[in-house]
Amino acid sequence: MLESSVAHFYDDLADDYHLIYADWDTSMRRQGEALDALIGEDRAAVLDCSCGIGTQAIGLALRGHRVTGTDLSPRAAARAGREAAHRNVRLRTAAADMRRLPFPDAQFDVVVCADNALPHLLTEQDIHAALAEMRRVLRPAGLLLVSTRPYDDLLRNRPASAPPQVHRPADGEERTVSFQLWHWHDDGERYDLEHFQLLPAGREWHVKVRRTTYWALGRDRLAGLVTDAGFVDAEWRIPQETGFFQPLLMAHADP
Repeated sequence: MLESSVAHFYDDLADDYHLIYADWDTSMRRQGEALDALIGEDRAAVLDCSCGIGTQAIGLALRGHRVTGTDLSPRAAARAGREAAHRNVRLRTAAADMRRLPFPDAQFDVVVCADNALPHLLTEQDIHAALAEMRRVLRPAGLLLVSTRPYDDLLRNRPASAPPQVHRPADGEERTVSFQLWHWHDDGERYDLEHFQLLPAGREWHVKVRRTTYWALGRDRLAGLVTDAGFVDAEWRIPQETGFFQPLLMAHADP
C-alpha cells in the first residue's frame, strides 16, 4: 500500500534526513524566513502537514509562529518534536495522514505542505482528498503553501538522476553524500526514486538505499486540483521571487 511504503521510506530515513543538507540549521532558518515573509503576519497558527523532521516547521516556530507538525512517518514527526525542543521552540507533533487530518474545522491560519510531499500521492482522488482536508482545517481566507520540484522543467527531459548533495559537518566530522536515481514509469509522469546515502565507515563507505514513488505534477494541473478543492487565487511563485528553494503554489481558502 502507498501509505505504508511512504511511511516506511521516511521512518527509515528519519535519523539520517539532516544529512541531505549541506548545513541543516542554515537551511531550516533560510526556509523559515522565506515562508514567514509569504505568511505576512505575526504568530500565525500554522499546520505543517508534511513536517518530516521539522525543517520548515521549526524554521517557522523560530520566527514566532504557533506551529503544529504532522507527518505520515511517526519516527520523523517524533524527531521533529525533539529537534524543536533542543532549539527551545515549541512544536506540537503527531503522526497523521494528510488525507485524514486529526483536527477540527477552521483551526489554522496557514497550512504548509512543502518539500515535494504532495506528489507522493499518485492519483487525483488521493490528492483531492488531501487538499480537501487542508481546506477544511483552514479558516476562511486562510493561506495554503505547497512546494514541489520544478516538474514542468523535469517533464521535458525526464532526468535519470539528481545531482549529489554533500553534507559538510562541523570540524572533526566526516562528510556524507546523498544522491538519487529516477526510474520513469511508462505513463511518463510517475517515477520510482532510489535515494542513496554514502556514509563514511573508516576507509570505506557504507551505502544505504531507500525507495519511494512520486507523481510529477505540472504547475497547471496542480493549480487546477487546488482550485477544485475549494481554494481561490492560486498562484505559482518561483524561488527567485521568494527565496524558497522550490517553486511554491500559494492559494487561499474560499472565504
